[in-house]
Amino acid sequence: MDHDLAKGPANEAAPTGRGRSRTTKAFWRKIREPLAQSRFVKNAIASLLAQYVRLVRITSPLVTGSARFSAGGYSEFEPGIIALWHGQHLLTPAYYPKRKPLVAMVSRSADAELNALMLEKFGIEAVRGSGGRESTKHLDKGGAKALIALKKSLVAGKNVAMIADIPHGTPRDAGLGIVLLARLSGRPLLPVAIATSRRKVLEKSWDKTTINLPFGRSAVTIGTPIFVAADADESEMERKRQEVTTALNAATAEAYRLVDGIHE
Repeated sequence: MDHDLAKGPANEAAPTGRGRSRTTKAFWRKIREPLAQSRFVKNAIASLLAQYVRLVRITSPLVTGSARFSAGGYSEFEPGIIALWHGQHLLTPAYYPKRKPLVAMVSRSADAELNALMLEKFGIEAVRGSGGRESTKHLDKGGAKALIALKKSLVAGKNVAMIADIPHGTPRDAGLGIVLLARLSGRPLLPVAIATSRRKVLEKSWDKTTINLPFGRSAVTIGTPIFVAADADESEMERKRQEVTTALNAATAEAYRLVDGIHE
């Protein structure tokens, strides 16, 4: 009898594959949030991302015709505002010269925290905020404080980097925030694009995020610097916003043309 009791009720069947799957999912849901809040876990993931970005850089030599951040031809425009598109900016830390100070604006969203931590692995300072809009909503997101911090960095002689388009807005369409920073600081906007020949485009993402893959070719393009007058009015600001959009799209197209070997 003891032996029968040890086996348990006759109708208690062992968990099926589906049951084990539900148990695993329930366990993951239980630990997912604590893991997401763990500073240790976040740093570990950021370190892995940084190493991956370095791998892509090391294994993807620059093609002929690429620009270089360290080239002397751009020194006259420093400190400057590096303008980038959402979803096309992930490789920037690995291509930016190590000895040049850089301050980058990063969204205040939880998802962007990993990006901020990764930037720190490259010695790049992150300023949290959202600078796409010039409005009360923009101010609510800490955009005003972030723009002030970026302006102070420019005054101190540091280059700054900023995403030009608005998060979850219209992709590849510059917002007014980056134009406002150029007006406030008097420093030029530098349209920058980085592309690799081996890549995976996340078509379902709002900004068509590009995951760059190693063991290919890479290209960096830097467009003509754009200046914004200190007394620029609303119509001029809008014109400059459109100019940034056109210049960044042109730089992006040129970077892909270079890595894909397309000859005009």
